[in-house]
Parts: sequence; structure tokens; C-alpha cells
Amino acid sequence: MPLMIEIKSGDKLIINGAVIENTGSNTKLLIHNQVSILRQKEIMSEEDSVTPAARVYFALQCAYIFPHKKTEYLTSFDEYVRQFADASQSSAPIISKIIKEVREDRLYQALKAAQDLLKHEKELMGLVGKAPA
Repeated sequence: MPLMIEIKSGDKLIINGAVIENTGSNTKLLIHNQVSILRQKEIMSEEDSVTPAARVYFALQCAYIFPHKKTEYLTSFDEYVRQFADASQSSAPIISKIIKEVREDRLYQALKAAQDLLKHEKELMGLVGKAPA
């Protein structure tokens, strides 16, 4: 089933590792075959992967868009996700979902679940910031 993507002017996306930027007006693309695609809102730069959950997300993102280095990035992912799980038992359901998707080689779905991990981390950081002194 084809995938229709609308790209706004100035937006970027990654298709199979190639960064594509729309420099004109809004554009629609119809993708007819299986490719790795990330929209601008889903892309995290290495410089932004500074928190434990962000490192999990970034490793998954790289495994997804650079399949020739997938094993290397999934090794990093395994370490980062283990560290996160050890530090935050409340994240266990989210981490279980991410790991299940990775094991089933559904990396895009794992990235979607990792977005929930980013939100959970933000909530945890908010709680730490409100802890009594």
C-alpha cells in the first residue's frame, strides 16, 4: 500500500539515509515501496541526544536509517535501554514495548514507542525538579 507524505516548505525528511529538504512550496510524495522514512519532527540530532531516553531514541533512529550499521547501533541501544531500565523501574512497560518491536525488527514502531520513553523521562525529570529539599 503506497504512503502519501506531504512536505511543507523548508521541512526535511530522511529517506533511506538521504536527507531531503523541500525548498519550494508544499509538496506531496507518494512512496510505492518499502523504505526507511523519518519526518523532520521525528529526527533527533546527535547533539540533542544528551539524556538517557534520548540516547535510546538516537541509537534506534540510526539503526533504522542506516541498516548497514544496524548491529552496531542496536548494540548501543541494548546498553542504553538497560541503563534506563535499571534507573527507572516505572519505565518497564514502555521499555518492554520498545524491546518487543526491536526483536520483531519493527524499528519504526520501536521509535514511536521510544517517543513515549522521552515523554516519560521528561515527566520524571519534572518530578525530580519538584522534590522537597
